[in-house]
Amino acid sequence: MNKWEVPTWLEAVVRRRDRTCIYCRIPFLEFPASIGSQKAVATWEHIINDSSIVTRENIARCCGSCSSSKGTKTLSDWLDTSYCKQRGITRGTIAGVAQQALV
Repeated sequence: MNKWEVPTWLEAVVRRRDRTCIYCRIPFLEFPASIGSQKAVATWEHIINDSSIVTRENIARCCGSCSSSKGTKTLSDWLDTSYCKQRGITRGTIAGVAQQALV
């Protein structure tokens, strides 16, 4: 298990699945750049903000910018924010794993 308490097997599954941010779709940098924007650094995300739900349907990877913007908001509320509107992030553009959380 890693420091985010994601089991090793699940971490491997999610890393293979989420090669871009599940929200804005930018490609990830696996390691932080020494200078410049940290936006493209992958972060662990609980799509439904409940750390006790550690499943392949709720654990994902998103970029630092989306993670910071979403914070503790529900996915539905976050999609209505100016952050998402300015970036064209909608129910239809997010990854399938996140779309399933909205059903």
